[in-house]
Amino acid sequence: MTDTISKARKLKDGILNLLMFLSAGLICSLLLGLIGYILYRGLPHISWMFISTKPSLLRGTVGILPNILNTVYIIVITLVIVLPLGVGAAIYLNEYAKNKKLVRVIELATETLAGIPSIIYGLAGMLVFVQFFSLGTSLMAGALTLVIMTLPTIIRTTQESLKTVPAAYRNGALGLGAGKWYMIRTVVLPCVIDGIVTGCILSVGRIVGESAALLFTAGMANEMLSAAEALQKGNAGSTLTVALYMYAKERGQFEVAFAIATILLVLTFLINMSAKAAARKLKKKRG
Repeated sequence: MTDTISKARKLKDGILNLLMFLSAGLICSLLLGLIGYILYRGLPHISWMFISTKPSLLRGTVGILPNILNTVYIIVITLVIVLPLGVGAAIYLNEYAKNKKLVRVIELATETLAGIPSIIYGLAGMLVFVQFFSLGTSLMAGALTLVIMTLPTIIRTTQESLKTVPAAYRNGALGLGAGKWYMIRTVVLPCVIDGIVTGCILSVGRIVGESAALLFTAGMANEMLSAAEALQKGNAGSTLTVALYMYAKERGQFEVAFAIATILLVLTFLINMSAKAAARKLKKKRG
């Protein structure tokens, strides 16, 4: 009887392991196939002129340098604002807040905000930042809209990471005479660097891939802007995803669209690798 149960259990475990490996293989195959197809269609159309000039109707050229710069501006402005807000809010909710009912309500609100479609954020950003605060259609209005979009992600990932830090670490630091903020800064935060970086990577992915909200707030202009001009109101700018939408949907230039998609893949990869490298350096310094 025991041998029969053991054989049945082994058979069941084998089937489950097989299904798990098949699922993992299918996901990896789909990912590699998608990336390979984009690179296959996009790489032949990428040139130095394509990435170093701006589009010109008179010369009949297509350039995406303004779109690359606008994308970098949007990413930097959004992260500079959202990271202190998100990490600070997570620290307060997990380390300082005493009213647990209020904390649960805020957690539910952040989870709800994370699931709202981006087009709704775009409409809200247009009404609040573009019109009410008179920023106009600008990169700043687009970045502020993306701050609201990505804030729930930063808060939740950081908060969940804070919950994994053992209470003994906190009690030990406090028992040695450390103040609460000093304990959080020197003991807790170094343990959650990975969680903060994960939230940052997820936020960058959403920022880079966003187009619907930016169509309403950042606009579709292809003018070259300096870093100072990007912070001023009324200076609209088209990011890479908005440009991809315009070339693919409005103009039917799919070769250009696939080339932009390739640039987006490379840009996202570089940003993610930079974030992980920064996390490793921070860990070494804290260690």
